[in-house]
Amino acid sequence: MIKKWTLLWFLLLFPLTTLAYSSSIYVGGETIGIAVQAKGVYVVGFYPVEGEYIGKENGFLEGDIILKINQDEISSIDDLYSVLEKGESFSVEVLRNNQYITLTPKFSFQDSSLKTGLYVKDNIQGIGTLSYIDPETHVFGSLGHEIIESSSQSRFLINQGAIFKAEVDSVKKSENGVIGSKKASIDSNKDIGIIEANEAEGIFGFYQDDIQDKELMAIANPSEIKRGKAVIRTVLEDNKIKEYDIQVLTIEDSLDTKNIFFEITDSKLLKETGGIIQGMSGSPIIQNNKVIGVVNYVVVDNPYKGYGVFITKMLEKGDKILD
Repeated sequence: MIKKWTLLWFLLLFPLTTLAYSSSIYVGGETIGIAVQAKGVYVVGFYPVEGEYIGKENGFLEGDIILKINQDEISSIDDLYSVLEKGESFSVEVLRNNQYITLTPKFSFQDSSLKTGLYVKDNIQGIGTLSYIDPETHVFGSLGHEIIESSSQSRFLINQGAIFKAEVDSVKKSENGVIGSKKASIDSNKDIGIIEANEAEGIFGFYQDDIQDKELMAIANPSEIKRGKAVIRTVLEDNKIKEYDIQVLTIEDSLDTKNIFFEITDSKLLKETGGIIQGMSGSPIIQNNKVIGVVNYVVVDNPYKGYGVFITKMLEKGDKILD
């Protein structure tokens, strides 16, 4: 519970593409608070008005993103109700399955109060693990996977976001079929980074806090990764980053983000967490003193096992916010 808040030939004929990310990065492992504001307002459910589900009758579906009403851009729930309360007829532009649709709903007034029949949300908050910071650009990456909007099970379209310092208060253990979680206190008084992108490989932005005490570590290309011993860095108590043993089982280049399949072998970690838990996403994976990837998924029926995305894939995607 949140309390506070990856052969230069014929140079004249073929352009050379240079990646901006560094060969070494500041390796993460600390727990962070994450808050993102939507690009628009999400419809997440319906409630009855005088016994009728008028939201459904007006053509809305769960997962719709309300972008405009009568040509006014909607960027928050406050915007939504401010525009609705000033009008009587409405033209609503929604984004549904990557298509723009216009609805002309009729809403209800009860006791001078507007009733839409819609449950809506405009933000998501949670915790994750900082994966890396590029020492040259200060681009950071976290999670190793996208933030999902639960009602539509689609990538959350963000307008803006931030990351915050956090301390882990307690851990709920994972069991087969049930994934545990970290509970953390978030210091929402000062952000330490701004979020610019929510992608399949993670969330990315610009780190704004002090990096003097962070450890610089080389990155590994996928061809360097081997089956066998490795470690993950994560926090289970307060803000203490520790390393825990894992075993890399397989390496898969062809998959988008499930590139490293591993098993936790550290008895202490297994005793405390029962395996991979929520909030561990983004934990760096290190092998032979190089960062090879980032924890991103758990095998629900066997939380001892999970997946990681190549660090190079995260760095490549993080590069794109510099464009």
